[in-house]
Amino acid sequence: MSNTAIREIDNTANDPSRRPLWIVGENDFTSVTETVCRITEQPKPPRAWYIAFAISSALTGMLFVMIAYLIAVGIGVWGVNIPVSWGFAIINFVFWVGIGHAGTLISAILFLLRQKWRTSINRFAEAMTIFAVACAGIFPAIHIGRAWLAYWLFPYPNQMAMWPNFRSPLLWDVFAVSTYATVSMMFWYVGMIPDLATLRDRAKTRVRQIAYGIAALGWRGSHRHWHRHEYAYLILAGLATPLVVSVHSVVSFDFAVSLLPGWHTTIFPPYFVAGAIFSGFAMVVTLIVPARQYFGLKEIVSLRHLENMNKIILVTGTIVGYAYSIEFFIAWYGGNAYESFAFINRAFGPYAWAYWTMVSCNVLAPQLFWFKKCRVTPWIMVIVCIFVNIGMWFERFVIVITSLHRDFLPSSWGYYAPTWVDVLTFIGSFGLFFTLFLLFCRYLPMVAMAEVKTVMPQAGLEHGHHRGVGDYHGEIPHAHEPEYWEKG
Repeated sequence: MSNTAIREIDNTANDPSRRPLWIVGENDFTSVTETVCRITEQPKPPRAWYIAFAISSALTGMLFVMIAYLIAVGIGVWGVNIPVSWGFAIINFVFWVGIGHAGTLISAILFLLRQKWRTSINRFAEAMTIFAVACAGIFPAIHIGRAWLAYWLFPYPNQMAMWPNFRSPLLWDVFAVSTYATVSMMFWYVGMIPDLATLRDRAKTRVRQIAYGIAALGWRGSHRHWHRHEYAYLILAGLATPLVVSVHSVVSFDFAVSLLPGWHTTIFPPYFVAGAIFSGFAMVVTLIVPARQYFGLKEIVSLRHLENMNKIILVTGTIVGYAYSIEFFIAWYGGNAYESFAFINRAFGPYAWAYWTMVSCNVLAPQLFWFKKCRVTPWIMVIVCIFVNIGMWFERFVIVITSLHRDFLPSSWGYYAPTWVDVLTFIGSFGLFFTLFLLFCRYLPMVAMAEVKTVMPQAGLEHGHHRGVGDYHGEIPHAHEPEYWEKG
């Protein structure tokens, strides 16, 4: 499975007279198929996969043990208190939802903008979105306290006349995140159908033929199938695009619609969206750099792809840094003593260590990407992106904790410290994420083969109007005639 001997080819030079090559090396359609399918077709994964899977599975088991312990004993095992009644659960929820934003951005918005460089990384990012949202969904479910009474949250007729409060942003979260997860899952699966059919046709065992055959939904690759597939993909992209903006905006309303100093601000929706894209792209780079090295994908996921992602990280990191400064300016300009105190307390109070960790990781570390050497050197970008993910978790920590631990009356002040259950539950969520990710790498195509082939010179589309999957103009003659598709 591993093919680390492939040399790195630098295709980041900009020549205005030539179109950039996204797939480097001596690759054709056959070699792309072989490279991607080889990863899943090996009889047994290498030892490193088993080691990583064993570790992540153990951490996943620890997560479920902590959840069982929490339900058995109660949320007193957490560090939450009065006034800090929101702790690690909400912090981790916002963190994981943010991680899942890059997948839909790459899939939907860059698809609609016909950005060819998305084709090598979209499948990877979409899968990461699904797994991150799965991790995020756990924390609100266990944060309600009596988890066995979660059905009270549903609007069903009942004799107690208990109804959900539809004016609460916490309920808006339920609709936003569940819709986001559903559309992302459909988008991921629909885009994967042609590649699943390829794995079905190449399968050597009956079990694999049946499994991939069921998943491929009878795909034959006819013109009719491609026509329906492209329209379905385009519709899902149109549905997913507003979700990229709306989901994390709704998550920010958990804080922004309150009257609490430090939360009650109109900058939160765009600030949260930029931060989500920032952390999501950082996680994609963190995972895809070792994956492309280990699975021999360096010619398909080239340095140019990584450089483009690092540029987006730099832009969104700059937006996040600007938001940090604007928060202090608005606190001063608004003339609200409580608001001013909240932000001064963030920077110089008991949690100053968390605030300056956040600023260092989110504002200072990405500035290295102004230098091309850092944008195209894999080990540097991984280190920077790890710091970004650390910083974005601390951002959620700072937002939640520092706004709560100093109440309006000094007699109500408190200090929040996580317990061992908090920490192990958070670590366990990473175990679930990596377990799902490793299973994806083992059994499903990591790269969208059908889409990658449309941006290769062998497709013969570089001089026509075709700009990627979803646009047949210039590729198939008479494609505009309905009778043509009926022949498929």
